[in-house]
Amino acid sequence: MSDDNMSLDNSHHAPIIGYHRAPLSQKFGAPRQPNLVALISAIEMLAPYDTPAAFEGLEDFSHIWISWQFHHNYRDKDNQQANNGFRAQVRPPRLGGNQKIGVFASRSMYRPSELGLSVVKLERIEIVQGRVLLIIKGADMIDGTPIIDIKPYVAYSDVLLDAKSGFAPIAPTLLDVVITEAAYEQFILLASVGEPAEVSNNDASHSSIKSVPKSATVASMVEHIQSQLLISDIDAIKALIAQDPRPAYRRREKETSFIMRYKSVDVSFWLIDSGQLQITAVVAI
Repeated sequence: MSDDNMSLDNSHHAPIIGYHRAPLSQKFGAPRQPNLVALISAIEMLAPYDTPAAFEGLEDFSHIWISWQFHHNYRDKDNQQANNGFRAQVRPPRLGGNQKIGVFASRSMYRPSELGLSVVKLERIEIVQGRVLLIIKGADMIDGTPIIDIKPYVAYSDVLLDAKSGFAPIAPTLLDVVITEAAYEQFILLASVGEPAEVSNNDASHSSIKSVPKSATVASMVEHIQSQLLISDIDAIKALIAQDPRPAYRRREKETSFIMRYKSVDVSFWLIDSGQLQITAVVAI
């Protein structure tokens, strides 16, 4: 390498343009890939990137690409000091958590850039008090994830029908999820019956721009997404647990309790003799 190349600054600094607002505040339970669970969440844009003019035309696209930052990473301090934080190989859960592959052959969070890339469904664009809030579905990001960029998904170039997917050729197998009667009663007592109109699921065939009532604020809409437990959330909770968020090396352990935090509750579950994952408790945080 020449001295000229060695002197170049190999870092790049990108602004944070918004934050992801979601029901999941912890990594445990979050989908490992986008569009595996149809969770509704939102992107709260920051000034000056929250101006509606910056999103004109985006409503004509059904899906968007999101560049984002892994902000809950844990790195081994000794390894970080020895290798400037670079981890050349990782153990993907898809391979049982034991087999190593190169970091650039994976979608591991432990990347040199700490950047993630996801394609999600754009449900609609909300204009709230002159600010933009993107309502999306299928994100694999947790609450508070910094957003770096947003681009429209273009089917004719982004869909590659002859693509090969290496060690992950098909979607992972889902487990059956059941809930005890006691846990379901706990959930019902904590959940609200109605679903807020501002952030509810809809089956529209394309996204749209929507101005919400004047009484609505970004803060109130974000609160609904982050913490208001709804009756319909039981389906989302089951879908998340069906992905089996447990560490790969502990998936044979029976009746070992794991806890997934969802909105305002901690959901306990474990593996039972039938091979199903059973929800055993739903407790307010």
